[in-house]
Amino acid sequence: MASTSTTQKSNNSPLPDLKDFVAIDFEAANAAFTSVCSIGVVIVKDREIVKTFYSLIKPVPNFYDFYTTKIHGLKKKDTDDAPIFPQVWNAIKNEVKDLPIVAHGKAFEDNCLKALFKYYHIRKPKYQIYCTHRASEILFPELESHKLNAVAAHCGYDLTKHHHALADAEACAVIAMKVFDSTHL
Repeated sequence: MASTSTTQKSNNSPLPDLKDFVAIDFEAANAAFTSVCSIGVVIVKDREIVKTFYSLIKPVPNFYDFYTTKIHGLKKKDTDDAPIFPQVWNAIKNEVKDLPIVAHGKAFEDNCLKALFKYYHIRKPKYQIYCTHRASEILFPELESHKLNAVAAHCGYDLTKHHHALADAEACAVIAMKVFDSTHL
């Protein structure tokens, strides 16, 4: 079972204390939540990164708009032969299990997961999802920006491959280890 508690330190922060969690990041081919074209997953146990996973995914619908390609550099030819989401999910679901999920801007990742589970008729697992963006706003109000790269830099992570799903998931994991740790609150 996931190791979480809501024990708070001096400032009565509403943030959970997470020791074990999964950081997830998706890149999308277009505006549809089902159009996930890559996934980065970082498994953290006892506040240590123990496993990483990256995969391209054949998006649904399978087209890329100019804007998303400009952001992450992926094109249709990159994912035409990629596995579909259920194949990728089957490769990671036993690692993810019932661990809490963290994401930077959790609404996007949560909406993608829900849309993909529904589209592919996959039973939606029970999970808690936490937002490192919101947590960083609470804990680091002095930052001019709470974008992933800015918060990652503040937490000591050099995000040189921004918008690569695994690099973004790793940055999110590093941030989560700082912001969801009651010993630092």
